[in-house]
Amino acid sequence: MCDNCKYDIVIDLYDCCIICSNPTDRRGICQECDVSYSRAWCVGERSDTLRRLIDGYKFCNTRSAYRSLAGLLFERIGQLPEGVVIVPIPTNPSHIRVRGYDHTLLVARQLAKLQRRPIATLIRRATHTTQRGASKSERIMQAKGAFEVHSKLDPMLTYLIIDDVMTTGATLQYATKALLRAGAKNVWVAIVARQPLDV
Repeated sequence: MCDNCKYDIVIDLYDCCIICSNPTDRRGICQECDVSYSRAWCVGERSDTLRRLIDGYKFCNTRSAYRSLAGLLFERIGQLPEGVVIVPIPTNPSHIRVRGYDHTLLVARQLAKLQRRPIATLIRRATHTTQRGASKSERIMQAKGAFEVHSKLDPMLTYLIIDDVMTTGATLQYATKALLRAGAKNVWVAIVARQPLDV
């Protein structure tokens, strides 16, 4: 990604509620939106330069874009405090086979490297449904039973979930609930882009 394209994205970093886009404080979640995580970051809306970067990475085999996406997340989040563990959303195995790589894991690993924080693949998929093309209600139903955590978590740590694109928010909500059921007390989320799905 050239400096001009990066500037186009970082000049307008997203600073509203990631769920409803209403103004909010530094937590990234407004008081009206009821979610299980306590803090959220988003680089921007999935449009223009950011859309081209994400789509190239996910659908056109531009594997090296993970570095740019992780760098954008790093700029958005800033330096994380001690005691934060980075947790990628698990990618559907069929998507990994098609792309030849786990796109979310690559971004999360690079972000962990930039942050000098540990990464842990704690969340597993209990189902293998595909959300692409599904309606809002279908996505929510699919996400309800999609995730599980098989190890006991340290309640003294903060777990930061990483995902690429948020549409309904169901993936983040139910992945967070899986971590909380496993013993986590504090969960944050960070996404590259939001693309609300209204139908």
